[in-house]
Amino acid sequence: MNLKNKTIIYSLVLLTTLVSYGQQDPQYTDYMFNTLNVNSAYAGSRGHLTFTGLHRTQWVGLDGAPTTQSFSIDSPVGKNVGLGVSIINDRLGPSDEFYLDANFSYTIKLSDNRRLSFGLKGGGRMLNIDWTRGSYQEDENVFQNNIENKFLPTIGAGIYLHGERSYIGLSVPNFLTSEYYDGIQNAVAAERLHFFLIGGRVFDLSPTVKFKPAFLGKFVTGAPIIIDLSANFMFYDSLRLGVAYRWDDSVSGLIGLQVGPKLMIGYSYDATTTKLRNFNSGTHEIMLRFELRSKEKQLKSPRFF
Repeated sequence: MNLKNKTIIYSLVLLTTLVSYGQQDPQYTDYMFNTLNVNSAYAGSRGHLTFTGLHRTQWVGLDGAPTTQSFSIDSPVGKNVGLGVSIINDRLGPSDEFYLDANFSYTIKLSDNRRLSFGLKGGGRMLNIDWTRGSYQEDENVFQNNIENKFLPTIGAGIYLHGERSYIGLSVPNFLTSEYYDGIQNAVAAERLHFFLIGGRVFDLSPTVKFKPAFLGKFVTGAPIIIDLSANFMFYDSLRLGVAYRWDDSVSGLIGLQVGPKLMIGYSYDATTTKLRNFNSGTHEIMLRFELRSKEKQLKSPRFF
């Protein structure tokens, strides 16, 4: 591939990601099992210590495409309090972002099987842009300063209503509109306010089959609404199969396996539906979740969210 084509595709990757997902925010196909990174009020809601790790390689075969790694740990602390830590490393083209956030939740019991949790998140992210990693070789103004570094503080909040069979939550990952370097506009720009709406419900189709539809809506002022829809089936509390659709972006297949009472392994594949499908072979995402349950909770079937 010649330099001109690389430059066009590289620019398309950056532009598509920034426009579609808003200021390089990481995205996940397994968002329904990676909820702490979406809503801080989720911390501790599973009732025991939980570790979740995820690796995502987006648009395989396309130079400069996003790659994301995330790790979170959360647990209830006392009767009504949950604590968690989330770490994210996200790379897009010449930029690297490292997120580190602490999450706090307080839960109110509304009924025997319904709870309302309020969450707060605080931390920050380090943004590094190194234009020497780019495909460009021309002497343009954007490359006169090859490296840009910024620390951006984070203060977010969320609310999460959940029971044994359903959940819905609304969150703002960051109230602070810090300035950041925009490689597309070659200027300093203000980060916009994001709103995430998440929800799902579990239905028993038979004694051995559960069905869980779920959604995630992303709302950013001045940008198109992004909607993720998914449908997962759980067989014998062990095997999970599902499909997902990201509006005007991709369709996905999901599979998961509950390996004993403590470990769940998940994999998803996204097929691009935009013009970028001509330049990549899809997106791969791998997820692991490990839970330290008590002996009493190990006797129960694993929760589907």
